[in-house]
Amino acid sequence: MDFSLDDRTEELRKRLLAFMDEHVLPAEAVAAEQRAALDSPWDTPAVVEELKQRARSLGLWNLFLPDAEHGAGLTNLQYAPLAEITGRSPQLAPTALNCAAPDTGNMEVLADFGTAAQQEQWLKPLLAGEIRSAFAMTEPDVASSDARNIETRIERDGDEWVVSGRKWYISGAMNPDCRIFIVIGKSSPDAEDPRRQQSMVLVPRDAPGVEVRRAMQVYGYEDHSHGGHAEVVFDRVRVPADHLVGEEGGGFAIAQARLGPGRIHHCMRLIGMAERGVELMCRRAVSRTAFGRPLADQGVVQEWIADARVAIEQLRLLVLKTAWLMDTVGNRGAHTEIQAIKIAVPRTVVSILDRAVQLHGAGGVSQDFPLAELWASARTLQLADGPDEVHQRSLARRELARYRA
Repeated sequence: MDFSLDDRTEELRKRLLAFMDEHVLPAEAVAAEQRAALDSPWDTPAVVEELKQRARSLGLWNLFLPDAEHGAGLTNLQYAPLAEITGRSPQLAPTALNCAAPDTGNMEVLADFGTAAQQEQWLKPLLAGEIRSAFAMTEPDVASSDARNIETRIERDGDEWVVSGRKWYISGAMNPDCRIFIVIGKSSPDAEDPRRQQSMVLVPRDAPGVEVRRAMQVYGYEDHSHGGHAEVVFDRVRVPADHLVGEEGGGFAIAQARLGPGRIHHCMRLIGMAERGVELMCRRAVSRTAFGRPLADQGVVQEWIADARVAIEQLRLLVLKTAWLMDTVGNRGAHTEIQAIKIAVPRTVVSILDRAVQLHGAGGVSQDFPLAELWASARTLQLADGPDEVHQRSLARRELARYRA
């Protein structure tokens, strides 16, 4: 395994670092001020559109898509150090580069499974950053980390599909630029194979019967810059039969294909979040004095910083190994490593950010530093894309299988 950066990745990395330092990080305060002055907090601040235009002019656009026809044509291993950099400002940088979830996963679904007509109508404007999208899977009344439990119904009626159900924590759905939902529900509930009961359909936001009911908070945050997380009701929503994604009964398999890259992208960005936490920790430690000495001279603070550096280096290597395996043997061949990083990275980054908050005292839980929001994002990722326990169970079963004669 060779994790050294090739010339193209190194050039993009330098360009992205400059873009972050000169434009993205200074824009964080500007975006907050502009959002406060908007009629709706869900509208996009002008500075975000300016960042998108600048990023596109610099060639820092759609970096996540390995398909050169639609994206930058980077491998997972090439994209990893770039996604890490964007994690330093998770509320702005991924959006500026058109590399923000859930749009990334939705674009991958449309690129891999969409028809030519679906790609023309929805993928092209998503790739151009002209619209946003949402992925409607999670439901409030069932343990929907297991897609077999989903209760939303997708029923065929002549030349249409009829969608009925209630979803929540549908990321990006509060953004008025969100024009399309990819909805997963049961189309064949009586199918013998429980993994063939689900289908996916495209549901326009303005379709009759779609109600974006309310914004869901995440540890008290509404994630305005992310487009929020909504509760959405589909009340016998009718869409044409050609809005089916892939084949009938293929929803479970498509969801699994979508989640693999999404999980590693989250972990890549989490490392950047941890790096920013360590940077803020170090700056605080050398600038503050307690009990007659700089915090940087306190033994416990030195331990926190040393432990954080060791942990970040370990996590980065595991993420890079996972990216390399996905490139060389495919997502299925990297299944164990994808689950390992999904377990290890959010958990460890939460710990690092928690210590950074502690070092900042009251400032750490305030809006004057990004640490509280970073912590909330990292902690949420122990639930998103499958809770830790689901991945632990699956990984342990695979490990034990080698010893069950």
